[in-house]
Amino acid sequence: MSNRTSVTDFLLLGFSEVRELQILHFVVFLVIYLAALMENLLIFMVIVFDHHLHIPMYFFLMNLSILDLGSISVIVPKSMANSLMNTRSISYTGCVAEVFFLLFLLEAHFSLLTIMAYDRYVAICQPLHYETTMNSRACVQMAAGAWISGILYAVLHTGNTFALTFCGGNMVDQFFCEIPQLLKLTCSDSYLTEVRVIAFSICLFLGCFIFITVSYVQIFKSVLRIPSEQGRHKAFATCLPHLIVVSLFVCSSSFAYLKPTSSSPSALDLVMAVLYSVLPPIMNPIFYSMRNKEMKAALRRLTGCR
Repeated sequence: MSNRTSVTDFLLLGFSEVRELQILHFVVFLVIYLAALMENLLIFMVIVFDHHLHIPMYFFLMNLSILDLGSISVIVPKSMANSLMNTRSISYTGCVAEVFFLLFLLEAHFSLLTIMAYDRYVAICQPLHYETTMNSRACVQMAAGAWISGILYAVLHTGNTFALTFCGGNMVDQFFCEIPQLLKLTCSDSYLTEVRVIAFSICLFLGCFIFITVSYVQIFKSVLRIPSEQGRHKAFATCLPHLIVVSLFVCSSSFAYLKPTSSSPSALDLVMAVLYSVLPPIMNPIFYSMRNKEMKAALRRLTGCR
């Protein structure tokens, strides 16, 4: 019985055993991390200091930037440190913290993406009601709801996962503590509760995804009825970045959590994990700013460039 409960740390998946490749991994992740920090901090500062951007869409985008900063800071620094120090170990407490904060930030992230879809729906399909529906109080309540839902979801998921008995060793086949990989280490008679929680999570995410899909169907119907080509182009320009972000996040995370886990680590699992955990924080600022004239103008005003 003591062997079933004696896990004090976990060994994460390393990108390579070759020292030169470990250093390369450290450098690549360092560049990605610094780029994500600079991009998201820049978006946060631009929105905070430019009063032209004090509207619901940019308020939610500011919250998204904070969540992106948090999510990439949960897993990338530890992975970098492990590569630099040529180790794969993470403490049991560190693994619990990593799972909790990653689930909290990812759930809040997806909730916020759902709210942003609703914001675009009201702005385009019900423009006369936009100011009353998306007033300051409503926006703060929606954003707070996204953060609170993330905390509750993380508490439920993390508590259920680490209440299980780990008797399959301590080798995690991922470069961070990911729940599907942790479940492989639990005893076969103890993981059913967490499977039920995962089923609940799938239903929750599916509901949000259906809401987003229905919202965008209505949005595109309304956009196609806009008489001017310039009006249609502006409406599409504000919606397409959000649609790209949602699609990338949903596809990669769904694959990671719904795909049957294999007995040995695969490159595909690693790629999917990078796509939903590392790539969004660096790509979201690019998607939301590259075709956004207001963001570009605000950035020029902030930096003093013409």
